[in-house]
Amino acid sequence: MSVVGIDLGNLSTVVAVARRGGIDILVNEVSNRATPTLIAFGPKQRYIGESAKTNEISNYKNTVGSLKRLVGRNYNDPDVLEVEQQYVGAPLVEVDGQVGVKVQYLGEEKTFTASQLLAGYLSKIKQTASAELKTAVSDVVITVPAWYTDIQRRGVLDAAEIAGLNTLRIINDTTAAALGYGIIKTDLPEDEPRRVAIVDVGHSDYSVSICEFKKGQLVVKATAYDRHFGGRDFDKVLVDHFAEEFKSKYKGQVDVKSNPKALVRLTSAVEKLKKVLSANSVAPLNVESIMNDVDVSSQLKREELEALMKPLLARSTAPIEKALSIAGLTKEDIDSVEVIGGCTRVPALKEAIQSYFGKPLSFTLNADEGVARGAAFACAILSPTTRVRDFQVHDVTAYPIKFTWETAADIPDEETELEVFGQNNAVPSTKILTFYRKADFDIEASYAQPELLPGQINPWIGKYSIKGVTPNAQDDFSMVKVKARLNLHGILNIEQAYVVEEKEVEEPIPQPETKEGEEPMEIDESAPKTRIVKKLIKTGDLQVVSSVQAADDSHMLAYKEQELAMTTEDKLVADTEDRKNALEEYIYDIRGKLEEEYAAFASDEEKENLRELLMKTEDWLYDEGYESTKAKYVAKMEDLMRVGGLIRQRYLDAQNEKKEKEMEKERKAREELARRAAGNKKPTQTAQSGEVGTGGRAPPPPPPPADDMNVD
Repeated sequence: MSVVGIDLGNLSTVVAVARRGGIDILVNEVSNRATPTLIAFGPKQRYIGESAKTNEISNYKNTVGSLKRLVGRNYNDPDVLEVEQQYVGAPLVEVDGQVGVKVQYLGEEKTFTASQLLAGYLSKIKQTASAELKTAVSDVVITVPAWYTDIQRRGVLDAAEIAGLNTLRIINDTTAAALGYGIIKTDLPEDEPRRVAIVDVGHSDYSVSICEFKKGQLVVKATAYDRHFGGRDFDKVLVDHFAEEFKSKYKGQVDVKSNPKALVRLTSAVEKLKKVLSANSVAPLNVESIMNDVDVSSQLKREELEALMKPLLARSTAPIEKALSIAGLTKEDIDSVEVIGGCTRVPALKEAIQSYFGKPLSFTLNADEGVARGAAFACAILSPTTRVRDFQVHDVTAYPIKFTWETAADIPDEETELEVFGQNNAVPSTKILTFYRKADFDIEASYAQPELLPGQINPWIGKYSIKGVTPNAQDDFSMVKVKARLNLHGILNIEQAYVVEEKEVEEPIPQPETKEGEEPMEIDESAPKTRIVKKLIKTGDLQVVSSVQAADDSHMLAYKEQELAMTTEDKLVADTEDRKNALEEYIYDIRGKLEEEYAAFASDEEKENLRELLMKTEDWLYDEGYESTKAKYVAKMEDLMRVGGLIRQRYLDAQNEKKEKEMEKERKAREELARRAAGNKKPTQTAQSGEVGTGGRAPPPPPPPADDMNVD
């Protein structure tokens, strides 16, 4: 079973896995360690990740980014219409009560919700991870920004479920990074905590968490953020600058903002320029055929970049100050400042953060992969299949949550509102509320301070109906306990409701303990050994009917079926393209070899027949067969192999026979060398007698003279 952490980024996504005693970053089909967070739609299939990025300019109106910033949002939200539409090629529309897109797919106009789009992307991530790990991927931990609300977190869970993933935890980006930091540290204190500021500036947002570390424990004290401060905002400043420059320089021929594809080209170019300026004092910018067949060029110095970024940099310390204020700490209380996120490579931003704290920044974590590694650790902690060092994680919620209810008829002065989970409340956390009721009643949950929420997200979280309430045996109010919980995902649920009654119960009287060295006390056997006490006893469970901002069962079933159909179609198209490419490759390969390696193994008639068949197949492939089916490509390949395969087999048989003869020749040569070596071997001499061939014994006496010999 896999243990996978997914750092769901706005620009790209990084996937990590816990294995072989450590954390590995998985690569995608083109061996990149990060996959573009894009999904696009075409006439035959979807393009996801790398393929969507490759076709982004040519298929701009059907390409969707900003997936993590669309999920869980309403179409009328100004954050969506005024901000995200700038970064999404496809037109945004309302679908099933949430924001979605309208695209051309399979030759038809289709609409998809943000959760469906994210589900399609997660399906691709799942396939990539499965291919790399050679096993099925199911259990995952997914990271999200700390400012995500209940509906956004539910949207991610829905998307993961549609994609066939079992989400063990939705974890905040900075919390995941902090876990990755703490779990690898072997020098954490056991008493006084080490205070660390985790500063994460990514592609679209900026988050800061103030964390306390002890041995085996992480406590997030506070989190603050700027939802519109990141790499894409720096890019936008540069795009605006060069758009004005080119409009003036090329006398109206180049109005980048009037052409979406030109805007994409320029954005890609300024991303590269920004990276060059991170290490150099000046950088060129060149874009070929940006629009109207015009090539544009310019350059920018680092000081000019910093001047353009000045309004953004002025906001660079605000999230830090807010996080410290919520935590009740000062910058002097911070022991270390860990910075992560691709945008922290901007020298001016690093200098601003370092200047605020007055101490050197720390780069213990990988800027691009630290969050994914932390998510993989979180998954390993929760997975029953992996053993990992015990490490407790205590996170906090960003927004206070209140409950409201109607007054009971017989309790006119009852309070009807209560803040149950305050801002910075621990996550996970459970609270039990007590109500006195004679009949069923409803509770509604909402965010207590709507002004803190992103954009215009509806502060309403859910409605919970408590069913089955009746008067007690005395025809009076029943005491109802309601168990509310902020779970590991940071999502609110009413987990349980039940009735309790105060009853008299008998319990043993605790006996005094005898201390060491003391005489045991004499016990009065006639004294009572039990006592009657009053306790609250649970007498029955109640039904809880929840109505929350998440896709209902019927919609989820439809989304799953649609995702399965689209995934199957994508696979069929990919397999068909593979068979087509294999057929084309075989035609060129066998044609070349027929005139060279295979020439001696085919008759003239066979050659002519094969050449004719190759020509017919090639003509078909580039004409009516250019967009054929997988089955037809397979059939055409089999037709060619029935003829070409015989010739190839003769060639292979001849090669094998030749190889066997060479091996036999080598064997005989080795045997001949061994025989000669044995024949030329000289007798060995002994150290005792110096005689040859006697084995160390004295030689026999010489024969007598011939005259002395008796001859018969």
